[in-house]
Amino acid sequence: MAFDATFWATVALVLFLALIAYLKVPGMVTKSLDDRADRIRGELDEARRLREEAQQLLAEYQRKRAEAEKEAGDILAAAEREATMLRQDAKTKADEYVARRTTMAEQKIAQAEREAVNAVRSSAVDIAVEAARRVLAEQGATAPNAFQSSLAEVRTKLN
Repeated sequence: MAFDATFWATVALVLFLALIAYLKVPGMVTKSLDDRADRIRGELDEARRLREEAQQLLAEYQRKRAEAEKEAGDILAAAEREATMLRQDAKTKADEYVARRTTMAEQKIAQAEREAVNAVRSSAVDIAVEAARRVLAEQGATAPNAFQSSLAEVRTKLN
């Protein structure tokens, strides 16, 4: 019998398959594929876990941002209230200052009026005394007591 190339190719193929089966190559390939699938599954689980953590962190940061915005709004409202109170306080103090200054000016004006009236009265008394002295001097020394009594009478009426 003559062995042709097809026979030897078939024998080589059977030997190759036997060698592969003896070395447990299909098991190694299966194990390698299973290991790779497990590794991919683990990476997917890790990615899912990391995604959930990222979503939790995002939710927490959004909550913190909302709280910070609320706190900033509260601070702004408090600052506006304080500014309003300071404005009102400043206005009140300015009004009180103006009222005090007005009262002081009115008091000074009243005092100046009193002093002017007293000065006019004093001048009037001096003029009246001088006029009475001249009248009495013209009339002579006939009534020395009349001058003194008239002078006293004028002083009591003017003061």
